[in-house]
Amino acid sequence: MASLLFRLGSFAFRRRWYVTLLWVAVLAALGFASAKAPAAPDSTFSAPGIEAQRAFDLMEQRFPGATADGATARMVFVAPTGQKVTSPANRAAIDKAVTQAADGPQVASAVGPFQAQAVSKDGSTAFATITYTEAANDLTGAAKNTLRGAAQSARDAGLTVEMGGTALASTPEAGGVGEVIGIVVAAVVLLVTFGSLAAAGLPLLTAVLGVGISMTAITALASAFGLSSTTGTLATMLGLACGIDYALFVVSRYREERANGHDEQEAAGLAVGTAGSAVVFAGLTVVIALAGLSVVGIPMLTKMGLCAAGAVVIAVCVCLTLVPALIGFWPRAVLSRRYRLTGRRVQGVLGNRGSRWAEFVQRHPFPVRFTAMVSLIVLAIPVLDLQLGMPGDEAKPTSTTERRAYDDLAQGFGPGFNGPLTVVVDAKGTSDPKAAVATIEKKIGATPGVVSVTAPRFNQAGDTAVFSAVPQWAPTDKKTEDLVHTIRDERAATVAGTGATFEVTGTTALNIDVAQKVQGALIPYLIVVVGLAVVLLMMVFRSIFIPLKAAMGFLLSVLAALGCVVAVFQWGWGASLIGVESTGPIMSMMPIFLVGIVFGLAMDYEVFLVSRIREAYVHGQGAGESITTGFRYSARVVAAAALIMIAVFAGFVTADDSMIKMIGFGLAIAVLFDAFVVRMAFVPGVLALLGDKVAWLPRWLDRILPHLDVEGEALSRTHPAPKAQPEEGHTDSTDDKSPTPA
Repeated sequence: MASLLFRLGSFAFRRRWYVTLLWVAVLAALGFASAKAPAAPDSTFSAPGIEAQRAFDLMEQRFPGATADGATARMVFVAPTGQKVTSPANRAAIDKAVTQAADGPQVASAVGPFQAQAVSKDGSTAFATITYTEAANDLTGAAKNTLRGAAQSARDAGLTVEMGGTALASTPEAGGVGEVIGIVVAAVVLLVTFGSLAAAGLPLLTAVLGVGISMTAITALASAFGLSSTTGTLATMLGLACGIDYALFVVSRYREERANGHDEQEAAGLAVGTAGSAVVFAGLTVVIALAGLSVVGIPMLTKMGLCAAGAVVIAVCVCLTLVPALIGFWPRAVLSRRYRLTGRRVQGVLGNRGSRWAEFVQRHPFPVRFTAMVSLIVLAIPVLDLQLGMPGDEAKPTSTTERRAYDDLAQGFGPGFNGPLTVVVDAKGTSDPKAAVATIEKKIGATPGVVSVTAPRFNQAGDTAVFSAVPQWAPTDKKTEDLVHTIRDERAATVAGTGATFEVTGTTALNIDVAQKVQGALIPYLIVVVGLAVVLLMMVFRSIFIPLKAAMGFLLSVLAALGCVVAVFQWGWGASLIGVESTGPIMSMMPIFLVGIVFGLAMDYEVFLVSRIREAYVHGQGAGESITTGFRYSARVVAAAALIMIAVFAGFVTADDSMIKMIGFGLAIAVLFDAFVVRMAFVPGVLALLGDKVAWLPRWLDRILPHLDVEGEALSRTHPAPKAQPEEGHTDSTDDKSPTPA
């Protein structure tokens, strides 16, 4: 592996013009293809295998066209204090607004509140429903402006009008200004780390190019593979963060090899052969974690995971080829100014601190490891109160009209009105379908917790009916979830003697079912992903203990991160500091997102840090000395890489969409814990306690596993370093001294 990558890095350095032009041509070709490709379809969600999805599929089958994906708008009218919407003046203003909205282009139907009896009991609130023939993304400006004008006419009459539904809902932006700030912070970290504008700019340039290729590819393939406009959000996050980090490690290793006396081309080849090997296997762990999201069985999650995995693959390819090629254009500019002037490597304050910290951990391995574990376990305690759901309009800022419409409906019609349960009755084959449906409707309506039920609506064949049951509580309330389970559990008694059956669906039921589906898939997902990664790490490090220790550290960091997510987004601790105006259940897919992505990133740091420790061990150093050497050369770079990832992920916390905000926060805090608590404290503490035993691998397993030479042992024999000049203020007899292995 190392020898192959050495030749690849040397070739890219030597043929830098061809390599660079090839990547630019790929970007241009994909950009042209994406410009000509059809627009990405609207986001559609499906979850095969759950009751809510089966009921929805039955509705599509028995009510053709009734579940079309046309945009909808719900105009919510609130009368001034002391008045009612049923007063002659207010009623006339509402009828005028509904008529005006109905006359707009692309409108399929417009049903006013007095026609549909959509007026609250106290007369303070009413709503109208406007349905369009086209999806929200395909609505014309004229259609939207007509709707806005209709709402404004009612406002001019003194009514408060808010707008729910999808017609005027804005498409959430992934990161906005915060994403740009994250990149700027990453640039500052790179500049401080390298002390060279060229070295700092190179990882940013290659990462942005890699993300550009990934996103244009996703856009070009969106129509063919059913990718939605939100599929690329995760790919952007990971492509940018991994792209910067991977290039950072290769550039750092190139500078080190140049300081060891190698010429420019050889140093580039060695950097790709050694650090590039770690990049390949770190990237593989990320790809495994992301591709493993397919085991959940939710198509949207699978597509997001595969697209993000593709972005990581592109980041690895760019790192192994374009980075050494660009180094070839500026082989001296990427070196520190001091080295260019004196030929001496500057170890740097952080590097010295890294070795001193490693020595401290080796002197006190148990207290350091215990403190790290206890801290993360305490932070993970809120996970015990984890409630999963899917945030809706109630999670949006109060500045949005969708949130205000949600609040007005909840106040006027009750908290459960925003999340009615849709009951689909299959009476096919019964002697009297109407009587069967009436019996089921009556029994469900009598269920404690059901406020009201609507009149059933039959299909043209008369063998299937649909009606709504309004819960007493809000859609995300735990009591609503219990109500759904109660209705389903009592199904046998409800349909007894009717010959019919029913299923419960609707947004609320769908969210409940998805949460349960994700929870059920979490353990199999962990087994698949962690199992494959443990095998991969055993091949890389030739050890049993290192992969197990890596998996344990990952579990600690991901649970602590999820605990913080619960504390902020569910309990509301410090929520206002990051713009969270409403707390509630954690997004159903958040735990599995966090597990998958953080596992991949955690293995990144594990591979980069421990591979350098093992490299020193393979080349003859003792266990304790290897830890010190690994931290001397890697701690500074790992810390910089972590800060970059934290900055990039934290940029997404500024997004308006609560899902993106939650993912950005969770990933940023998880990287913080994993890099600075697990990898910098827990890992060296365990390694120091194990000593030479850490390299133990059963002989039979050693024979089975392939030898990959990630540490570049073969390269050290074929490309020995010339005798390096001693660093200023540094001698091997002092700073390199390590404690006795534990």
